[in-house]
Amino acid sequence: MRCAIIADIHANLAAFRAVLDHIERRGGVAEIWCLGDIVGYGPDPHQCIELLRQYNHICVAGNHDWAAIGKADASDFNPDAAVACQWTAQQLSPEDIEYLDKLPMVIERGDFTLVHGSPRQPIWEYLISIGSAKESFAYFQSQFCLVGHSHVPMVFRYDEEAGTCSSSQFTPSVGLALGKSRLIINPGGVGQPRDGDPRASYAIYDSDTGMIKLYRVPYDVGITQTRMVKHNLPIRLVARLSQGM
Repeated sequence: MRCAIIADIHANLAAFRAVLDHIERRGGVAEIWCLGDIVGYGPDPHQCIELLRQYNHICVAGNHDWAAIGKADASDFNPDAAVACQWTAQQLSPEDIEYLDKLPMVIERGDFTLVHGSPRQPIWEYLISIGSAKESFAYFQSQFCLVGHSHVPMVFRYDEEAGTCSSSQFTPSVGLALGKSRLIINPGGVGQPRDGDPRASYAIYDSDTGMIKLYRVPYDVGITQTRMVKHNLPIRLVARLSQGM
């Protein structure tokens, strides 16, 4: 079975459509695994929720998903994110709100645990350091954990015999073979990459080969930026899409 692993769409419909088209050109997948933050920052929150729901998928809650419906406190957001959150809340239909409200914090699927932030703090914690990742391995029982939130493709590997944790970049050039090691895997962000590459980022897991492969997908950033300007979203959020930061 093949599954697409996506995270942090962030209401970027142009990027999301480009990823879905890319998936279809590679033979499609049986299911989409979404790691949260469908909405927030971008100009098309309702449309992204609506499009995701057309596919066979599972999805966990992200901090922006819950903040947009008042289920999480947005007081820790920076001013630009807070403005975008308030605007997003006004764009959601009753059906969107119900969908976001029902998203679970954690999903277990076979050998995988799915969360947005971390297995320790599924909604808010960023896994960007080896130290925090090492501690997180104690908070899930499966062999692998899939996370988003940082918008940076990364892999953390835990050596149980040595009790050590290491990290590496997750790049499109080499597929990730799933062996006996316990891993925490981040597929990067669909709608707002933050690793200096503005192309949308996602991964495909193939259970037959035991491989996860990362893909980077170019899309017309200008389409999203124009729509953000039209809706008076903060200019810094507009500019960062071109920089992948």
